Amino acid sequence: MSDLQISLVIVGVVIIAGVVIFNRIQLSRYHRKVHDGFRYEHDDVLLNDERISVSGNQRVEPQFGSETLSVPDIAADSAGSPVDRPVAHDQPVSKESGMQKRAVSIDGTISYIADIRADSSIPHEKLIDLLQQKFDYGKPVHWFGLQSEDQPWEEITLDTLSPRNTYIELKGCLQLADRSGPVTEINLSRFRDMAEDFAAQIQAEAECPDISEAHARATDLDKFCADVDVIMGINIISKDGGAFVGTKIRALAEASGFRLESEGVFKYRDNETGEVLFSLGNFEAAPFLPASMRTLTTHGITFLLDVPRVANGEKVFDQMAHIARLFSSTLNGILVDDNRVPLSESGVKRTRQRLTDIQAAMAAHNIAAGSETALNLFD
Repeated sequence: MSDLQISLVIVGVVIIAGVVIFNRIQLSRYHRKVHDGFRYEHDDVLLNDERISVSGNQRVEPQFGSETLSVPDIAADSAGSPVDRPVAHDQPVSKESGMQKRAVSIDGTISYIADIRADSSIPHEKLIDLLQQKFDYGKPVHWFGLQSEDQPWEEITLDTLSPRNTYIELKGCLQLADRSGPVTEINLSRFRDMAEDFAAQIQAEAECPDISEAHARATDLDKFCADVDVIMGINIISKDGGAFVGTKIRALAEASGFRLESEGVFKYRDNETGEVLFSLGNFEAAPFLPASMRTLTTHGITFLLDVPRVANGEKVFDQMAHIARLFSSTLNGILVDDNRVPLSESGVKRTRQRLTDIQAAMAAHNIAAGSETALNLFD
């Protein structure tokens, strides 16, 4: 071979090696992301009957025996019930969407609320500047406006804001906590200062709660959320050590009411609200993607139920367990925990009761599982 040919061969090998390495790095990152979404390190909640406190985003594996579960139909009543919560003033609260309006919450349970009152209409340009700052404080921010004393409150966003709508009072709501933790005292102070500066610019009055008290509330709220932030899981593996075929998994999932979504997970949604009731993912690292389901094989699948985000948790859990049993029977699989230990009937009773206790504790704090408040907190 000539020197030129040898050089071209070397260059080609280097390029191919570079592409392979790059693809492996990207695939490894994606696997870790999916893995983190389905694996949770935790204590055995089923063995701890003295408390319901568990750390955030934990999995609880139920145990099953040989009896068939009787599952009620949850399609008609899986939506959350309204929760009593502090609402600004006594006016009905509504949100404008075209010609229709729906009720919206000004939720003092989970928010720091800055109240801004003006003697005249607040300039439209100033509102645009205000709304553009809603992502600057580490937690979700919502702004509500009042056009006159005899009209309802409505949420204001850049998409819905119109020069035709003039407001005399605003309420800015900074969420105190979410799954990433409580709002910081610094961000609370920055939000208060921003609200006071805005009020001064439009010659209005601003009423802002004490920062120290609000931060203490945020910390307490975060601790409570960590105690009830539980994800319950059911795994199915092959009895004979074989593999499940992707096409069969997809056929079973879609026949059961699941839909494959962009995250590489099948999701079972409520027909009325559209909220996810539970999901089905790969027990292994590879996601379920439409393009790869024809060739994919796996040694296990996992059902997951996000406890604080689901109303009527006992019925939803029963529905998920029933579908898991159908999958197990059809795929010739066995229900196991994360350590591949077969599950027992006593475990399902303890797990179901644990779910009931968690959701009862949430309701006692005026944060009903599956409610709008819970969905915001556990987003």
